[in-house]
Amino acid sequence: MALCLIAACLSGGQTTASGADREFLGKLSAAAIERTHHSVRYVSDYVRIAYPGGDVPADTGVCTDEVIRSYRAVGVDLQKEVHQDMVRNFDDYPHKWQRHPDSNIDHRRVPNLMVFFARKGTQLPISKRGGDYLPGDIVAWDLGGGVTHIGIVVDQKGSNGRYMVVHNIGRGPQMEDVLFDWKIIGHYRYYGASAG
Repeated sequence: MALCLIAACLSGGQTTASGADREFLGKLSAAAIERTHHSVRYVSDYVRIAYPGGDVPADTGVCTDEVIRSYRAVGVDLQKEVHQDMVRNFDDYPHKWQRHPDSNIDHRRVPNLMVFFARKGTQLPISKRGGDYLPGDIVAWDLGGGVTHIGIVVDQKGSNGRYMVVHNIGRGPQMEDVLFDWKIIGHYRYYGASAG
């Protein structure tokens, strides 16, 4: 059913996604929803992890880790892809926190993911229309005070008929109707390196 809903939305919406792309977005949406069944404590510590395929302990994480884990469930290793792009194009990424690429953390920072998705995926318009945000889309927000946040739009609707978002803002992965709760600063669609 999820794939049918996504296919219907995408066929008349803002994209000409192929059948394979619609299938990918359906799987990504399902992977994000599955993440809401995990108990995750919000821990933002720097952690040394394996590369590629590394992850912080499964019972810990932040908003970026939910995006990373959802993509990994559909065969895309954002740790590897973001790090490789930062190695080749470091000047295109923000340098607030680091002076060189670091496979332990490159992919775990919202501003880095925003640059990566804009460079390697599709940067979509930011609007105030719920119908412009489709399952599988990535949304980034400014929470104020220089704090950023990121989540995945999924194919479950809230009481207002708008697609909900899976994100972790401190209570573990949640599926909530929060799309317009904060200022949207990024809207992306990314199918993985094979699509690029």
